[in-house]
Amino acid sequence: MINEQQLNEYRDRGFLVLEGFASEAECDELRARAETLVQEFDPSEVVSIFSTHEQNRLTDEYFLTSGDKIRFFFEENAFNGDGTLKYKKEKSINMIGHALHDLDPVFQKFSRSEKLKQLATAIGFKDSLLLQSMYIFKQPNMGGEVTCHQDSTFLYTEPIDIVGLWFALENATTENGCLWAIPGGHRQGLKSRWVRAPEGGMKFEIFDEAPWDGERLVPIEVSKGSLILLNGLLPHRSFENRSSRSRQAYTLHLIGADVRYRENNWLQRSIPLRGF
Repeated sequence: MINEQQLNEYRDRGFLVLEGFASEAECDELRARAETLVQEFDPSEVVSIFSTHEQNRLTDEYFLTSGDKIRFFFEENAFNGDGTLKYKKEKSINMIGHALHDLDPVFQKFSRSEKLKQLATAIGFKDSLLLQSMYIFKQPNMGGEVTCHQDSTFLYTEPIDIVGLWFALENATTENGCLWAIPGGHRQGLKSRWVRAPEGGMKFEIFDEAPWDGERLVPIEVSKGSLILLNGLLPHRSFENRSSRSRQAYTLHLIGADVRYRENNWLQRSIPLRGF
């Protein structure tokens, strides 16, 4: 599944592409299931959050309590000024998160497959836990950008031992918002942490104020079914999707079972973490 040369590439560059990891049928099954979840979702309660005077507090609460739930998050520019949706709901949702791998049978089956368990072992996890999952739509013509970041900023462990698994459910290109990364950037250390503030809400703890060197970013264009492994310290981003094609993807994050997952990380759960 992964040879020594590939493992060395992952360690050196901070990311690795495994083409054809997920089959055509697996990709289509996940896309169909996401479509069903969206069809069954009633956005009225969530949309009302975006039209209240307490918008920031309520939307933050909806997000910050989603670590052990299946919740739906909209594109930033999906709303009119009065809080109504500009487009149909299936074209307005940015992401579903963050416990699909625990709470939905289709995503759980894919996320806890034997081949993923073997891959986790091959990249150095003696034992691992599935921390969070996200289904990302990257909607055509409006899919928003994700600025350059490190996953460990948001999902911090001591010691740092986390990997992101990014599955392309459609072809991902520079036109429809593929990932970009800084090869070797994971060796620069952690620049910041996003932590729960004692007074409530979230704040950034800054360790290094130097901006990322955008000139070093390289596109990671992949075909449907490819898996991109992402070191938790790797700087990566995606740009807006201004094409007429979506760029759907499914992501998982694994952490070592023996690390300390910090209690002031944004993602907290009332149900215990589980492995494969």
